[in-house]
Amino acid sequence: MSSINCRGKLLDLAQPQVMGILNVTPDSFYDRSRISSEADLYEKVQTMLDQGADMIDLGGYSTRPNAGFVTQDEEIDRVVPTVKFLMANFTDLIISVDTFRSDVAARSIDAGASIINDISAGSLDGQMLNTIAKFQVPYIMMHMLGDFATMHQKHDYENIIKEMLLFFAERIQLARQLGINDLILDPGFGFSKSLDDNFQVLNQLADLSMTDLPILVGVSRKSMICRTLDVNPAEALNGTSVINTLALTKGAKILRVHDVREAKQCVALYQKMIGQ
Repeated sequence: MSSINCRGKLLDLAQPQVMGILNVTPDSFYDRSRISSEADLYEKVQTMLDQGADMIDLGGYSTRPNAGFVTQDEEIDRVVPTVKFLMANFTDLIISVDTFRSDVAARSIDAGASIINDISAGSLDGQMLNTIAKFQVPYIMMHMLGDFATMHQKHDYENIIKEMLLFFAERIQLARQLGINDLILDPGFGFSKSLDDNFQVLNQLADLSMTDLPILVGVSRKSMICRTLDVNPAEALNGTSVINTLALTKGAKILRVHDVREAKQCVALYQKMIGQ
């Protein structure tokens, strides 16, 4: 699949795309990505667009380890007005909403969101896939095991790539049976995986291409970088750029990042290398 349909706008994935992270949460693991006001929101989005962001991923529920519980109403109150504000100020903006709740997804799409990014691939809300089928928006399926409370726990895999492919095969089949067209896979770095598991998945990322679906990689300033380099998230930009570049060489089509300019530079250098 070389393109996805975002509310009538075709997004060409033949060229890797960059998704900027926008958090309307008070407890995101990377504090510089948090939003404090409408003026701050406008400035952050404008900066990401000026730096070349192809889309924005908006989240109202932190998925960092030990994050506090957020009610559905609170998540809606954070996300939906933000979508409306962004659509009023950036009319051509492609907005992805990071949620595992079908009601949040539906309300966000009604407000103007183009993509739903679900950390659970529909496993935490039995109505999510039906909602995506109803609205026919692109759907990002992430690999994780367990529930919201246990999703960061390590698992014992006999063959992690094989087990991930089986996981995705099941979720893809369910989605296709409901008529969902545009699917994107996220290997879920940092979720249900040890440090070594994360790097094994990175090393074998190209194996996921046998699904013939685009791969999104979200490693920006995550613990797999911080723990390996003994740095904190604020110091993890260089490591993020290295991992993003490696991911591009292994077939990643979307980079989900806090730092758009640097990710676009990774894409530019990669494309120069392969002669595009």
